[in-house]
Amino acid sequence: MEKLSHSFSGSLRSFSYWLANGTVGYPLLDDIEYSCIFEEPSALEQVYAIFANVIEMDENGIVLNSRHAEKRATQYIRRYIDKTYVVEPPFEDWEVELY
Repeated sequence: MEKLSHSFSGSLRSFSYWLANGTVGYPLLDDIEYSCIFEEPSALEQVYAIFANVIEMDENGIVLNSRHAEKRATQYIRRYIDKTYVVEPPFEDWEVELY
């Protein structure tokens, strides 16, 4: 049975730590209070879906774009908090898909 790679596990752990710690997505969320994301389960679910959908690994399970996956998830948080924020580039359907 295959398991998630240590590289992916580490990326997910770090992302979760920064998210819970209030330090995810620097500088996009610098000085922005986003703890309300934890009060809306579907919003938090979407954050993790974007992170998981965007992250890429090579054939050995080594994560290739952890910072990019974090950035895209962070853009969602920013848009959730600030309705005037424009996500660039706009999210594609596959990025926000809930599986």
